[in-house]
Amino acid sequence: MKRICSLLITLFLSSALQAADKRPNIVWIVGEDMGPELGCYGDPNAITPNMDRLAREGTRFTRCFTHAPVCAPSRSGLITGRYPTSMGSHHMRSTLLNPPPPFTRYLRAAGYHVSWPGKTDFNFANPTKDFDSTTDWMKGKAPSQPFFAYVNFTVSHESQIRAPKEQFARNVAQLKSEERRDPAKMQVPPYHPDTPVVRRDLANYYDLVTAVDYKVGEVLKWLDEQGVADNTVVFLTGDHGRGLPRSKRWIYDSGIHVPLIVRWPGQVKPASTREDLVCFLDFSITALALAGAEMPKELQGQVILGAKAAPPRKYIFAARDRMDETPDRIRAVRSERFKYIRNFQPELPYAQQISYMELMPTMQEWRRVNAEGKLTGPQKIFFAPTKPGEELYDIAGDPHEINNLASRPEQLATLQEMRGALDGWMAETKDLGAIPEAELIKRGLVADRLKEYEQRKEPGNNPNNKPKKKLKQ
Repeated sequence: MKRICSLLITLFLSSALQAADKRPNIVWIVGEDMGPELGCYGDPNAITPNMDRLAREGTRFTRCFTHAPVCAPSRSGLITGRYPTSMGSHHMRSTLLNPPPPFTRYLRAAGYHVSWPGKTDFNFANPTKDFDSTTDWMKGKAPSQPFFAYVNFTVSHESQIRAPKEQFARNVAQLKSEERRDPAKMQVPPYHPDTPVVRRDLANYYDLVTAVDYKVGEVLKWLDEQGVADNTVVFLTGDHGRGLPRSKRWIYDSGIHVPLIVRWPGQVKPASTREDLVCFLDFSITALALAGAEMPKELQGQVILGAKAAPPRKYIFAARDRMDETPDRIRAVRSERFKYIRNFQPELPYAQQISYMELMPTMQEWRRVNAEGKLTGPQKIFFAPTKPGEELYDIAGDPHEINNLASRPEQLATLQEMRGALDGWMAETKDLGAIPEAELIKRGLVADRLKEYEQRKEPGNNPNNKPKKKLKQ
C-alpha cells in the first residue's frame, strides 16, 4: 500500500511540475540566403503573406545584421554565440578543431528538448550530441517538455536562383501563376547592369522567397494544430543577405542585413516595429534567457527580449575573410545611420574570381557588360583595379552604399568615430583575421584545408568549373 501511495505521489508531483513549467517553446525559422525582401518590410516585389502575418502578430526588427555575409561563418556564430573572428571559424570552409559548446547544450541542461534537423554547416564538426533530435520535427507531435526547434529552408539558396528549369519548377510548384514575379517589374540595384539576365535572376529570387513563405505557413499551421502556438516564441530570419553578387559574401547591407520577425503571444506587442541594432549573436543568448538556462559569460551577444533584455547598442560589426579559394580581409562597423568599411587588402579588386559565385548568371552578365565597356555609373565600381582602404556610407541617404564619403572633410568626425569603434571591437574580441591561416593551422586551431583551396586556383582543379551531371527527369 505504501509503495502504491509513493508511486501516486511521484506521479502527482511529476504532473504538477510539468503543468507548472510554463517556459516558452522556441522555434527558429531560417530562409537561406534571404534578405529582408518581404512584403512586411515594404518591398513591392515581395509576395510573402505568411511572413507578413507573423509580423502582424509580432514585432519586426528593421536593423538586424549577421556578423558574416556567407553561410558557414554566419552559422558558426549563430550556434555558438561567438564571433567567428574570435574563435577561428572566420574563413569560409575552414574547419575549427575545438569549437566552444553550442548554446543548445545549455538549453538541454535546462530541460529543453532540442530539435535541429537538416542544415548545420558550422565550419566545424556537427555537434549531434547537443541535439535531442535531427529529424523533421513537424512530422511528429510536439514534445511534452519545453522545446527548441530549428528549421532551415534551402529553397531560397543561391544555387536555386540559377537551378536548371526542371529543378526550379519543382521549387516553385506551390506558387500560383499570379505569384510568379515579372522580370520587367524588378527594381535592379544601381550597381548591377540592368539587363534581362539580371532581371531574371532577381525575379527567380523573389519567387523562391515566396516558396519559403509557403513553408513558413506550414510551420505556423503545425504550431496551431499542436496547440502550442500561444506558448511559443517564433524567430524568423535569414542566414545572410540574398545570394547574388555584391550581396552574399560582401559586408554591404545587401550581404548582412536580414529580416528578423519575432512572435511571442502576450509578451511582444502585435504589429510593432523595433529599430534598435540587433546582431546574430543575440539569438542564442536570448534563447537561453527565455529558457531560464545558464548564460556563459563568454557569449558575445546580448539579450533582446524579455525581462533580461539589454539596452540598445550603438554599433554592430561584420567581417569577411577567405571565401572558398579567394582571400580578402574586410571589416565593418555600422551604426543606425553610418557604415564604415576597412579593406585590409586594398590592392585586391572587388571583382576577384570566386568560382562558386561565377556560376551565377548575374555575375557572368556583369563581367560580359564590363568587357564590352558598357557599364555606367555605380556599375563600374566593382571592376576598379583596386579598392579604397576605407569606405564610409550614409545609409539613410545611400542605402545601396555607392557614394563613398571617406575622403569628405565634413565627415572626418564620423570617420574617426567609426575607426575607433572598429579598432576597439577588434581588440576586445581578439580578432584573429591578421594571423595567416597557415599559422592558425600550425597552432592546431583549424584543420589544414588551405592546400585544398589553393589547389582550386589551378586550372582544371576546381569542381565548380567542371561539367555537371545531367539531372534525372
